[in-house]
Amino acid sequence: MSYNSDKYLKLSGLEPLIVTPETNFVNVGERTNVTGSRKFLRLIKEEKYDEALDIARAQVEGGAQIIDVNMDEGMLDGVYAMTKFLNLIAAEPDIARVPVMIDSSKWEIIEAGLKVIQGKGVVNSISLKEGEATFIHHAKLIKRYGAAVIVMAFDENGQADTYERRIEICKRSYDILVNQVGFPAEDIIFDPNIFPVATGMEEHKLNALDFFRATKWIRENLPYANISGGVSNVSFSFRGNDKVREAMHSAFLYHAIHNGMTMGIVNPEMLEIYDEIDPILLEHVEDVLLNRREDATERLLDLAESFKGDVKSNEKAIAEWRNGSVQERLTHSLVKGIDEFIEIDIEEARQLAKKPIEVIEINLMAGMNVVGDLFGSGKMFLPQVVKSARVMKKAVAYLLPYIEASKDGSTSSNAGKVLMATVKGDVHDIGKNIVSVVLACNNFEIIDLGVMVPPEKIIEVAVKENVDIIGLSGLITPSLDEMVYLAKEMDKLNIKIPVMIGGATTSRAHTAVKIAPEYKETVVHVNDASRAVTVATNLLQPDTKITYAKSLREEYDSLREGYLNRSREKNFLSIQEARKNKFKIDWDTFEPVKPNFIGTKTIEVELSELVDFIDWTPFFQSWELYGKYPAILTDGIVGEQATHLFEDAQKMLSQIVTEKWFTAKGILGIFPANTINDDDVEVVASNEVEKFLTLRQQSQKTVGAPNIALADFIAPKEIGKQDYIGCFCVTTGFGVDEKASEFEKQLDDYNSILVKALGDRLAEAFAEYLHLKVRKEIWGYASDEVLSNDELIKEQYKGIRPAPGYPACPDHLEKPTIWKLLNVEQEIGVKLTESMAMWPAASVSGYYFANPESKYFGLGKIKKDQLEDYAKRRNISIEQAEKWLSPNLAD
Repeated sequence: MSYNSDKYLKLSGLEPLIVTPETNFVNVGERTNVTGSRKFLRLIKEEKYDEALDIARAQVEGGAQIIDVNMDEGMLDGVYAMTKFLNLIAAEPDIARVPVMIDSSKWEIIEAGLKVIQGKGVVNSISLKEGEATFIHHAKLIKRYGAAVIVMAFDENGQADTYERRIEICKRSYDILVNQVGFPAEDIIFDPNIFPVATGMEEHKLNALDFFRATKWIRENLPYANISGGVSNVSFSFRGNDKVREAMHSAFLYHAIHNGMTMGIVNPEMLEIYDEIDPILLEHVEDVLLNRREDATERLLDLAESFKGDVKSNEKAIAEWRNGSVQERLTHSLVKGIDEFIEIDIEEARQLAKKPIEVIEINLMAGMNVVGDLFGSGKMFLPQVVKSARVMKKAVAYLLPYIEASKDGSTSSNAGKVLMATVKGDVHDIGKNIVSVVLACNNFEIIDLGVMVPPEKIIEVAVKENVDIIGLSGLITPSLDEMVYLAKEMDKLNIKIPVMIGGATTSRAHTAVKIAPEYKETVVHVNDASRAVTVATNLLQPDTKITYAKSLREEYDSLREGYLNRSREKNFLSIQEARKNKFKIDWDTFEPVKPNFIGTKTIEVELSELVDFIDWTPFFQSWELYGKYPAILTDGIVGEQATHLFEDAQKMLSQIVTEKWFTAKGILGIFPANTINDDDVEVVASNEVEKFLTLRQQSQKTVGAPNIALADFIAPKEIGKQDYIGCFCVTTGFGVDEKASEFEKQLDDYNSILVKALGDRLAEAFAEYLHLKVRKEIWGYASDEVLSNDELIKEQYKGIRPAPGYPACPDHLEKPTIWKLLNVEQEIGVKLTESMAMWPAASVSGYYFANPESKYFGLGKIKKDQLEDYAKRRNISIEQAEKWLSPNLAD
């Protein structure tokens, strides 16, 4: 069926989740469920909600796109627990960014969740088991609250346990919801019941097959509805045999997704990669799932008893690939990222080809098509794709002299020409480089202009090279403004090249509201590298580009209209009201710790001292491998690739340290300080007075929760107590670009990206190392601290080190004050661009707050009255203030 984009399932936490035909599968995190996690149940019973939040956070970090929250337990006050937990989630941006599934069999708990849920969530579940009247009543309330709903295949006669009963109940439910309740069809998610197979009972033989058939029927006959289910149920008969269960889950998902399943509750640790399941085991499992043999259950039970060890290829099998045809060998080298034999195989292919160019057009592109297909289907991951690109580049480099010598004017056809650039003032390019590699692997020609590229150069090269797409990247807030300016300039010049927008600070909402209206041609936000190929292909293919551009324009117009027409005053305090509700510290009983050192101090350390302070989780995230270190190394989906990447990182890190590739330089300062005028911190340095300007939360909080600004953690001047503040800048970036360039000259994108990612990790490690020194020695306010590295990463220390440009203080204009106080550029060489990006990129700066009650928080949205107040305090125009704080503006 062809789907109208207005009819996609659209959910949200702080960020949108749109389930499109290109969405492979939405994974629902299952550990925040008291019926499924003993640990979570214990924490909720003991009211250890902070630790329970850590479980939710781990789910999101581990790749859950929705978190399932269930408080159904006899000894719990489920309404209280659901309300409290969801309110706590709302104050944690790293958790609240994903939608919530309110999971309960008790309507009062579901409604309690609906009253406090942030964004648009999912109710799990309702059904016809109590009759149509109750079903309709609940559905109307869910619709009024604005949530999507999971509908169980369950009626007055019980659960649907056959194909016929499944489709009958789902059809009846759908008709009632759509025709009587007026429930949006795209907000309906059916759970047609996943039951165990291979139980030995005759009536269970069709459990999986009937689910697949029902899923297919629903997707074909109940327009816009989605399908969900609890996958682990299918393998219930094999509890204790993880190898068989992992294979069953993967095979079940493979067939369920193929038939139209769009989301589900599945433990990633209990999944084998489908293509890596032992062929004999897979055959036996699929015989059961698809009911292909009368004796399927007996055969799988027999095999499960004797099945042992892992199923990875042995050395003999690894060697056998060299006996394949030249095409098979080239494809294998590209897929596996092996460059050891590439020149031998390319030469053989060249000898067989009529022209050297045909080796690229036929042999290499055939291999890269396999890479693209595997990556697009989730069977390869970014590090593998980047390695494939390295092999491809070396192969092409070998062929180039032969192509030039042939002098027949032949050129290789490509999928399109893409200009890539990090915009003016921004120095970050890891994400851009990864997208470039992924596109190149799919036969796009890439023109990479690098970082800090002015708009006139982007336009000049785009026109001169007649590119098909312009890709713009940005990491810091001012980059958003650069993208808007570039869109306006291109529109004035009547340029007709589609634009792809990406980078950490960008968003679909900003693209729709701010950039797209300024450019008559297509503008599209690309969330991650895995989407880039699909987007680029849709923009350029003759049979898709017109309809794709039209649907994008309609989607963004609708998003913009909704954004501009949203209630602007609701749930916000005035800045005066927010200040009255500030975070309160008992200053009468608190005595600030006088620092052991006041002034500025430069510091250089050996790189070897920083290694133990590295937080590896963000390293994997930069490669789009999601999960928490070290658990990610044994993850059922990305574990193998994460392990290979980690091994490569360890080898390079050893070289970085022993060969001193980078230099670690830092500077810090500690100064007398007090809060003035509620939100400003007055700093005394060398008899000169400077001010740090802080911003205050303005969203309406639950009763008792304060509206925080960083200034709240410093003693007010009027009470007469001297307090202190620190600030710092550290870098491990000198030497990174040079090493990356060396790798690029060797056609080695993989190691070029790897060295930059490690430079970033070492800079963050330096910031952690220096903060420890400040707490224990230099300032000395926590001289008796004893914490493990894991506890440091979890920020279990006293005091905080927030950074300008991050959630608590998104104002990048604070950086020049830090630079002035510390004389940063002259002392350690780190510069600020006009957009306040730090160069070298592997640099970190921020403040030190010592108060034990200080904590990290997200500013969130602010109202225009605070923006005007901020502009006045900083002595800049409203327009300039908007440029720096646009993502945080509520109106």
